[in-house]
Amino acid sequence: MKFGIRLKLFLLSSALIAVSFIAAGVYLSSTLDRFLTERIRGDLLVRLGFVEHVASEFSASLADTEAWDVVADDAGRLAKARVTIIRRDGTVLGDSKLSVQQLGQMENHAARPEIAEALATGLGGISRYSTTVKGRMLYAAIPFRQALEIVGVVRLAVPLAEIDHAIATLRRLFLAASLFALILAVVLSGVATQLASRSVLALTAAAKTMAEGDLSPRMPIAGHDEFAELGRALDHLAQSLSQSLADLRSERDLLGGIMTGMREGVLLLDVQGRLALVNPAFREMFLVHADVVGRPLLEVVRHAELKALLDQAVQSQAAVTGEIEVAGLKPRRLLVHASKAGADNGTLLVLVDVTDVRRLESLRRDFVANASHELRTPVASARSALETLRNAMRSDPGAAGDFLDIIDRNVDRLHHLIEDLLDLSRIESREFQLDLEPLALATVTEATLGIFREKAMSKQISLHHELPMDLPAPRADKRGVEQVLANLIDNAIKYCPAHADVSIRAAVDRSFIRLSVADTGSGIEAEHLPRLFERFYRVDPGRSRDLGGTGLGLSIVRHLVEAMGGTVHVESTLGKGTTFSFTLPRFPS
Repeated sequence: MKFGIRLKLFLLSSALIAVSFIAAGVYLSSTLDRFLTERIRGDLLVRLGFVEHVASEFSASLADTEAWDVVADDAGRLAKARVTIIRRDGTVLGDSKLSVQQLGQMENHAARPEIAEALATGLGGISRYSTTVKGRMLYAAIPFRQALEIVGVVRLAVPLAEIDHAIATLRRLFLAASLFALILAVVLSGVATQLASRSVLALTAAAKTMAEGDLSPRMPIAGHDEFAELGRALDHLAQSLSQSLADLRSERDLLGGIMTGMREGVLLLDVQGRLALVNPAFREMFLVHADVVGRPLLEVVRHAELKALLDQAVQSQAAVTGEIEVAGLKPRRLLVHASKAGADNGTLLVLVDVTDVRRLESLRRDFVANASHELRTPVASARSALETLRNAMRSDPGAAGDFLDIIDRNVDRLHHLIEDLLDLSRIESREFQLDLEPLALATVTEATLGIFREKAMSKQISLHHELPMDLPAPRADKRGVEQVLANLIDNAIKYCPAHADVSIRAAVDRSFIRLSVADTGSGIEAEHLPRLFERFYRVDPGRSRDLGGTGLGLSIVRHLVEAMGGTVHVESTLGKGTTFSFTLPRFPS
């Protein structure tokens, strides 16, 4: 049950009034009881002295109960109180309220407190409930003497009914006053609550609005009381919160923009190992959804190497760095930097994608190794021929020409290799300037074929083109297309046997022009096709070097075609031949 402020004030005021009146009633009742009892006791002591005098002057035997009962009756009428005469041993000799026959039925009074006190100290008194008269009585007792010897006790008792009546009247007055005060408290608490509830309701409504996120309301309370002070404090709090929230939003937006724009993956784990912050780059690296915040890392990313690095960072105070492999549709190699994010703020992981860097490093190592090997072979051959030539000049001058031919071939091979390396370097570094223009393919093709006709005829190879008359013009660089065709035709003539056929074909492929150099040679095994356009890759290295190949021709073809906006492709069937094709964008009409 919910208690409102009105009910609370009413209950509080009622409780205070009730407690106050109960305390006051108890105090006044006890005070009035003591006051009236003391007054009655003082009067009773005066009458007790009279009765003691009568008993002391009476000389009847203590065994004559009838005589003593008559004395008690007479003394009771004169003293206007109940008079009881008790022998020292506790036997009742007479009682003004009882007959002689009833005296025999009374119990021994020696143990009564007032009797024992009177015999011990000379005066005894007490108030208690009397079972004989069925009411609260005030007792006073004093010993009496015969022949200067204490032979008994005279006791007077008066009822306290008047005191009880006075106290009951006082209690009725207090009850009436309490009811009146309670009614007054209800009225006053209702009025006070109504006045206070206006301010409280206004403050409550404004506070609820603020709690829902709207900090614009202000407190409409004027004055200098506590509610007005509370309203001004809430206004100041709302202004401070608005400014703080604005600053936090600005920082959040700035941090969000930075995290979203970062190519590095960022992951923040709390002290329980749950994800507290994940940026888009991390989600893209591990193909996870956006709703992973708050979940344990192992539920989101199951990667043993990443977990090992994280555990090492948690146990160590220093930063931990390592590389991991991530499999999947797009395999990656990631450099992971893990460190503590403050004393009690969990662990921060920054992941950098180094796949391309490591691939380029591998390519660089392979290129240096292959280039060194390719350069070493002709240099070694030329040096060996040169040393042999020196000896032959003295012993066999006629053989000098053969060695000079060897030196010339290897120097020419070095020249072609260096030129191809320079061409490849210029193309990759974009220093090879392309002049993209509409190109007459028939003219370029015929001119390129003319260069190799003599070489083809020497091997009895048929060399021709099959270009349609209405072939659209591609948008390409003339020198680049000539070099691409030259490399492909030269390779076809080199590796085709006698009586083979080499042809150039062209066709329209949507928005591209596709040119193909097809031969009817021995073909290439399928396992070699994916790597044909790599630098220095050869299907038969020994045969290629004997034919003067540098291993860079097809790599140059691929880079040139891609620089002009096209792609290259190769198809081959063992025993039937090979077809190299490349595309060039059509010139917009």
